[in-house]
Amino acid sequence: MKSPDVAHYLLNTPEFFEEHAEMLAQITLPHPHGGRTISLVERQLFALREKNKALERQLRELLEFAKDNDALQHKVHEFTTSLFAARDLFTVQEMVPHLLRDLLSVPHAVLRLWQTHPPGADILKFTDTLTKPVCQQQAAPDTAAWFGEVACQLHSFSYMPLHAGSASIGLLVLASEDRQRFYPEMGTVFLQRIEEAVECALHPYLDHQD
Repeated sequence: MKSPDVAHYLLNTPEFFEEHAEMLAQITLPHPHGGRTISLVERQLFALREKNKALERQLRELLEFAKDNDALQHKVHEFTTSLFAARDLFTVQEMVPHLLRDLLSVPHAVLRLWQTHPPGADILKFTDTLTKPVCQQQAAPDTAAWFGEVACQLHSFSYMPLHAGSASIGLLVLASEDRQRFYPEMGTVFLQRIEEAVECALHPYLDHQD
């Protein structure tokens, strides 16, 4: 009889262990970490302890993730409320990169509005294809130069299209030397909140520009 047949028989004949209960105490198995044999009961207890440790690790990770999310949510809220202290378009434009650096530890940020910096065809086409923030590890066409001398040191980017209705009005770009700071698979919920806050802060002043 082959081992799969034995396993199948035992799985489908639970009364076997009731009829041969004394045999369970006699079964010994190799210790998972080697060196000696242990009883079946000890092996089951060991497996349960290992499973509990794994569950405890997962719980700690979930709690840490929740804590980090709460902290980030608070920072995004502070970013939003601080923006609305601005009283003109110039101040909003100046505040955005400073707040992103000071509150959210984003090392590099550029806000470009089409009203003050008319876009080239490639930039406009790129922005108009975006409906939400996108993260990537290379600069979009013609945007690296916006970061000046540090452009060659940047390896990850987040692009946030700014809209008034259906029309794009500009682009907010975050960048980092860290290749893993912004990556294609990362979640963009908080980035979208930042995008929406900047759009709302900008709109009153853009509506009054000639």
